[in-house]
This record gives sequence, structure tokens and C-alpha cells, in this order.
Amino acid sequence: MSNRRVFFYVQHLLGIGHLARASRIAKALAADGFEVTMVTGGAPVPGFPGEGLATIALPPILAGDKGFSGLSDADGNPVTNAFQQHRKNLLIQALHAAKPDVVIIEAFPFGRRQMRFELLPLLDAIAAMEPRPLVATSLRDILQERVKPGRAEETVDLVKAHFDLVLVHGDPAFARLEETFPLAGEIAEKVAYTGLVAPPPPAEANENFDIVVSAGGGAVGKDLISAALGAAAMLPKALRWCIVTGPNLPQGDFDVLAAAAPAGVSLFRFRQDFAGLLAGARLSVSQAGYNTVCDILRAGCGSLLIPFTAGGETEQSTRAARLERLGLAGVLPEEGITSDRLARDIEAMLARPKPEIPPLDLTGAARTAAILREELRQREVRPSRSA
Repeated sequence: MSNRRVFFYVQHLLGIGHLARASRIAKALAADGFEVTMVTGGAPVPGFPGEGLATIALPPILAGDKGFSGLSDADGNPVTNAFQQHRKNLLIQALHAAKPDVVIIEAFPFGRRQMRFELLPLLDAIAAMEPRPLVATSLRDILQERVKPGRAEETVDLVKAHFDLVLVHGDPAFARLEETFPLAGEIAEKVAYTGLVAPPPPAEANENFDIVVSAGGGAVGKDLISAALGAAAMLPKALRWCIVTGPNLPQGDFDVLAAAAPAGVSLFRFRQDFAGLLAGARLSVSQAGYNTVCDILRAGCGSLLIPFTAGGETEQSTRAARLERLGLAGVLPEEGITSDRLARDIEAMLARPKPEIPPLDLTGAARTAAILREELRQREVRPSRSA
């Protein structure tokens, strides 16, 4: 069943986590023989989605602030109705040009409600296609729990009406969908756990560091990086530090931080060999985003997590708490981050033995491809499941 076509929509608003996970999945789909067209809707990020993937970049939309209230264009202007209409038209044109066998929509309808202006028309356009593509939502394992009344019910209605599969990118031994989405039982027959979308075992990096500090995309990581530079100045000078700010940190902030870096600290915007750096490190210091945690689990290094909580976000705190209970990480609240506190916590974490990683399924990207291929095969031998 070669040359099946996948149309993969992903919208990143603030960080790069959604885009990074989707890119890992898309790469695995391409390796499995699918022809993948990725449609991206956020600011360009060097290195993503990656080579070998057809990419359509819609006019970028960004979060208006850290709390995701409001949308702006690439110049920081509020998104207008005309802008939305233009994006919607481009998206539906891309759908018809791709003629997909599978459509994957990242996060929606469980998240990315801000994009309803184009995603609801997209779903209607898919429903009108003949033959109708298989439709899946691509979902991380732990969801944001701060939701308004009625939204969970609306999500269930949209899944029942338009989606064939809910691809949960997690290991149910670590987190189950119903733990952060209580109505999961109403769509249980559509839920498929893929395993965590971790990178493959990394090649050995060309450099080794004791401590690797990372701030995800960098849009909200300046305080962490500043505190890490201060902690580095307080701890033994023999420690080797690698600090990765993320590509979205403003250039002016990067220049100030680079000028303040003490001896023994190497500052980078991005490292292609990030997974390999973690594998050779004694300790990772980071936020608790999905992709970074997957990198840490694959590398098997110690971890100190500072969950992102701005705007009432709960997902990273939930993930960090679970890892802490398993003895896989220490946790430092975001509001408590100072150089003194970070130095103390890093010193305590370095004194711990290397964690024993439980046998969690880290093959989520390849497993996603296998699940989709099997569902397409099943469609050939039975009538299409009613959406």
C-alpha cells in the first residue's frame, strides 16, 4: 500500500513543541512510504519540518501573549477577518491539491480552538470529498485542564462528527487520556495510543557537557536562561555547561545573555545534536514540555524540570509531577526560579544516582505510521466507518 498521501496540519503559536512533535511523526510517515504534505501555520523555525517533506507555509499566526489570548500576524498586528478568510481559502485549496488519503490535524478539536475559523471549514471540505479521506487528530498524552463549561462536550461532538481516529501520542502506563479529558469514554472506540513520540537512540555528540540547560523554543525561557547563568557562576568551575536558548529568543536578549555567560558555559540558540548532548550529560535542566521530556527519557539522564505555568497552563506541571513521583526528575516551580535556588537544586540533583528509566513505549512516531496503514487496510475490506 505504497504512495498513500498524508495531509498534516500543524499550528504552533508560542513555542515549537507542536511543530517538533508533528515533524517527528511526519518523518516517520515518510520513512514508512507515505507521501507527506505538511501545512504549517506558525512562524518559520529553522530545521522544521525537515528535509524530504513537502511543506506549505500559511501566512503566520502567533499567540498574542503568553496566555494565548488573541492572535497576531508576523508583524504583531491583530489578525483580521480578511486575514482569516485568506488563510482559510489557502488551506482548503491546499487540501484539494494534495488529494490526500489521510488528513491529520494536530491538537484540534482538543486544542487550537483559536483556529476554528479555518479548521471547521476544512472539516466540512473533507466531508464533501469523494472518496473521503481518513481523518485523525494528533494529540499529546496530557491535555490542558483549564477549560470552559461545555467545551469538552463540543469536542466530543466534533470528534464523533468528523474524526475516525484520536491518535494519543503516549504510553497508557504513564498517562491515559481520560485523566485529563474526563469524557474520553464517549469516544473510546476511536482512541489509539501510539506510544511517546521520542527520537531514535541518538548518535554520540561531538561534545560532552555535565549540564544541558534548554528553554524549548525560547519564546518564554529568558528567566530560566538568566537563572542558569547565575547558577553556573556559583557552582564548581569544573562543571561544563551547554545552554540552548531556543530559536525564538529575541536577538537582543540572546546578545545580553551571551555577554553575561561565565567561563565554562557555552551558549547556543539551537543544537541539531540536542538528543546526543543529553545522552552524554549528567543532568538536563529544562521546562517540562512533551518533546524535551521524550528526549530526556530516551537519553536516560537526570532531569530538573521547571514547568511552564503562565496563563493557567497545567499540562507541564502535570507531566513534571508524574515524573517526580516515578523518581525520574526533580521539580522546581517556575515562580521560584532564582540563581540561588537553581544552584542548590542542581547540586542536589547531581548528587543523585542516574535514574532507572521504566519500560515506557518511546516508538510513537513509527507506531503512528503503522496504525494509519492498518486503518487504511481495514477500509479496503469493509465499508468506511461513519464519521
